[in-house]
Amino acid sequence: MGALVRAGNPWRWCTAAGLLATVVYYLLPEGTALASAGYNTIGLIAGLTILAAVRWHRPERPWAWILFGAGMILSVTGDFTWWYLDHVRHVEPYPSVADVFYLASYPPLIGGLFLLHRRRGRDLAGLIDAAMVATGLGLVLWVFVLHPVAAEDAASMLERAVSTAYPSLDALLLAMVARLLIDRRARTPSTDLLAVAAVLLLLADVAFSVATLYFDYEGRAIDWGWLMAYVLWAAAALHPSMKAPVPDTSGAPGRLDRGRLVVLGGSSVLAPIMLFIPSVGADTVDRIVIGAGAVLLFVLGVARMAGVTTEVRGQAVALERLANSDDLTGLHNRRHLYRALGDALAGGRPQVVLMGLNRLRAINDELGHRAGDDVIVRIADRVRALAGPDVTVARLSGDEFAVLLCDADEGEADAVAARLADAVHDPIHTAGYEVLVGAGVGVAGGADAADPAEVLRRAGVAMFAAKQSGEPYRRWSAGLDERSVEEARLGAQMRHALGERQFQVVYQPIVAMPEQRVAAVEALVRWHHPRLGTVSPARFIPVAERNGLIVELGAWILETACEQLVRWTAELGPGAPDRVSVNVSARQLARPGFAGTVADVLARTGLPARRLTVEVTETAVFDGGPAVTALHELRALGVRIALDDFGTGHSSLGLLQAVPVDVLKIDKSFVDRITEAGRHAVIAEAMIQVSHGLGLDAVAEGVETAEQAEALTRIGYRLLQGYHFGRPEAEPAFTATRSLIS
Repeated sequence: MGALVRAGNPWRWCTAAGLLATVVYYLLPEGTALASAGYNTIGLIAGLTILAAVRWHRPERPWAWILFGAGMILSVTGDFTWWYLDHVRHVEPYPSVADVFYLASYPPLIGGLFLLHRRRGRDLAGLIDAAMVATGLGLVLWVFVLHPVAAEDAASMLERAVSTAYPSLDALLLAMVARLLIDRRARTPSTDLLAVAAVLLLLADVAFSVATLYFDYEGRAIDWGWLMAYVLWAAAALHPSMKAPVPDTSGAPGRLDRGRLVVLGGSSVLAPIMLFIPSVGADTVDRIVIGAGAVLLFVLGVARMAGVTTEVRGQAVALERLANSDDLTGLHNRRHLYRALGDALAGGRPQVVLMGLNRLRAINDELGHRAGDDVIVRIADRVRALAGPDVTVARLSGDEFAVLLCDADEGEADAVAARLADAVHDPIHTAGYEVLVGAGVGVAGGADAADPAEVLRRAGVAMFAAKQSGEPYRRWSAGLDERSVEEARLGAQMRHALGERQFQVVYQPIVAMPEQRVAAVEALVRWHHPRLGTVSPARFIPVAERNGLIVELGAWILETACEQLVRWTAELGPGAPDRVSVNVSARQLARPGFAGTVADVLARTGLPARRLTVEVTETAVFDGGPAVTALHELRALGVRIALDDFGTGHSSLGLLQAVPVDVLKIDKSFVDRITEAGRHAVIAEAMIQVSHGLGLDAVAEGVETAEQAEALTRIGYRLLQGYHFGRPEAEPAFTATRSLIS
């Protein structure tokens, strides 16, 4: 049997075997000891199978199934008792000792269903629904079975009591099954088999009661119902779904779906329908019972509707809470803030403090989104604690938090802004790491603001201004809007300039010492505006970074510079520069497929990858993530990597371990005072030693005098760049540098 249970579908084998055994039973001579033994064997095997299935499947509630097995065995004991009375004692009393065992089998079955269906949490709706089904079914049984049996004059009081006990217990058994079947969350194939078995048991008991009441029933025409109830009960125990976990219904009442409404509605109308039956409506006792049942059904229906109303109200409150709060942090969301800010604008002096985190994307890329979520939650806790108890705190987006002070002056709002700026200074421990986030904080008041959107816009403008300037926080002013408008206007003009070819690429020499040969050039961009004249890169490059035009502009500079070096090589031969350096922004590096874009440019222009150097700032790669990945991909192509403005970033030496670097470009600040004894000269000398030790080339930027060039050459620098050797030009004179050093 164990091997059978572990096979593919043991419950199907059990059902098939039970059907076959039932057929064989009917083929045996009626009334013989062999037929009775076959009947009893089927029931005994069913009971033992249930107990064995508990051991094999180990369900979550084994006692429910143990009670089922006990009920089966008690019923089989009744069968053996009846066989003894009939074939040994040759008597057929009714009621008999066998009925004691038969009736005793019902409480374990009912108790087992109660334990099996008992939910985690309250299930009042399920109890009410089961009571309505049981009441409706009980009325039918009373009218057609229980009352006729109880009113039978020829039967003794004991006979009537026993005859009515069977269908009454069956009705209670079915009420337990109905409680399960009307709740789809708890239904499994195993429970469906139990339900069919219980229905067969009820039908067989009712048929037996009716047959013995109205007819002189003898034989085994009804035995198939009891036998198949045995078989299906065992099949339910063997089905793998019998070990399914019990659903948790706490806070989740049963839904009134279409099937449940049909069952409950049908149960509710049974009482008035039966009054239309002439023999029922004319009977005083039946009318009283049906009237009482109708009242009970009405009360149960009202209680069920009250539960539905309570459920709907609870769901409405929950939906309102979800619609106005942030799932991750529990703070209010943008919708709630807009409504609260609108109310504050109508009758107060609202101030909004807006904080935007700086490094959240890098944390997500490096440590994963779970770590990023943890950082957000911890920052939210800090903001909530520092903002104060009587303010509205909201999370507006992935990395933005807002604090609304409904009635406050500028001083109070600035104090909150200062506290929020301090909130991100301390490191956060997450995923086994210590991370620093950083943030920009903007403050705006509601004076003269038309709506909440305008107040938040002002706070956002101030927040971005604080990020750009590095201030702890920034209060909005009209001047910031003017700068934003000017920036937007400049961005639109840049878009037009790209189409009208107003930009020009110029090149500054990088000279190899001591031979004073132009070893490379750095490609730079200039904007010749037809009305504004030459626009400084310091003015338009930051705008292009913020509005995204730097990607398109950078791609054009890269292709133009590569084409130019190929043309110089064809025209000048060995006199052409060896390499061209092109500056790449953080936004370009972060764009997916940047290395592929570079590879396409090299393929189109025919420039070997080793002759291209990509220059990046320490700030662009400090956050790691896609930027560093892009540099590794470029290195794999053969492109050289230069770290620009080295020594002025966040963690210069640490970057050399994470970023693939070929060239260090020493910042001009270390070159300006190289001819003087002191700290700058020492730092410049240390940097060249670091470069040599790591096998990197070093380029000294910002060389403006012959004395600086000589001092740098003396301490070991072999690549120099600056106005002393030539300003950026579209066509530099590559042979004119020999006379620049005395």
